[in-house]
Amino acid sequence: MRVGSFVLAAQFPGQGQGEALHRAVRSAEVAEEAGLDSVWLAEHHFVPYGVCPSATTLAALLLGRTRRIRVGTAVSVLPTQHPVMLGEQAALLHLTSGGRFTLGVGRGGPWVDLEVFGAGIEAYEKGFPESLDVLHRWLTEPKVGAAGERYTFREVPVVPRPDEALSGPCGPELILACTSPSSVRLAAERGLSMLLGMHIGDEEKAEMVGLYRSCALAAGRTPDEIAAAQHVSAGVAQVADRTVEAAETLLKAMPGWLKQGLDAHVTVDGRERRMRDPLAYTRLLCSIHPVGTPKLCADRLAATAERTGITRFALLTEGSGDLDSTEENLRRLGADVLPRLV
Repeated sequence: MRVGSFVLAAQFPGQGQGEALHRAVRSAEVAEEAGLDSVWLAEHHFVPYGVCPSATTLAALLLGRTRRIRVGTAVSVLPTQHPVMLGEQAALLHLTSGGRFTLGVGRGGPWVDLEVFGAGIEAYEKGFPESLDVLHRWLTEPKVGAAGERYTFREVPVVPRPDEALSGPCGPELILACTSPSSVRLAAERGLSMLLGMHIGDEEKAEMVGLYRSCALAAGRTPDEIAAAQHVSAGVAQVADRTVEAAETLLKAMPGWLKQGLDAHVTVDGRERRMRDPLAYTRLLCSIHPVGTPKLCADRLAATAERTGITRFALLTEGSGDLDSTEENLRRLGADVLPRLV
């Protein structure tokens, strides 16, 4: 079982952006001290839901401040970035960190980001597979050229090459955030592990893992390749002596943050948005994720692993919105929950 911290750099009501980023950096340092396996960094633009606009930049900082823990993006939004530039950044972080970097990418949403960065709605609606393939090739081949609808360029050498690492694996791990059958199919056909969101429970995650298996087999992937996929389950964790206390901590802080953050999203083309009710969503998260006593938290993680086959977790631990509480939550996750999973 590999348990990591999912860091959104969430700006809670009444907080400044610097405070949110300070908590993000400090929580990553504490995650390593507490014995967690990894830190996963979210990326958002123009909204207080998360104030980190570049997951790779923050990953570089945290890789420099830590020595053991893996650092991954969850996710770098691919439609608003050139895949070669993102591939270069990933290779650089992989090589200079001793292989501790994981690049998670996703499609993102139909947000105004697409307008600001000049990508356009086509990059979101149709261009993602092409961008993903260019990125994947950049991380696995010595030379790359492109002749697609969005990217056309002559063959150029990959510098620095990810397989030039002096230690660790030959290239950075690439995982794909999957929220629909089409994205599951993309991951399966390319042999990429999936990152599955916190908004769904074990049953739906198990269905997506099953779909991944069938799509991968249909694409010619071997059973050994499929078994080697190391999917990641995102969730929320809050540890307390009493389950009601853990839930109350999140119910007090998260709805205000969710409402403020989700309401700030603006679509690029004026399409109607459907946002979850913040209080109901928080209650859902408390009911399906490790929120409660150390025993309950461990039991829920073990149950998810048994039902889905997923043994890697990215758990939001900053749901209180408070730095001291977040640090205590991380330390209890390491000291009181992880030993129960061995």
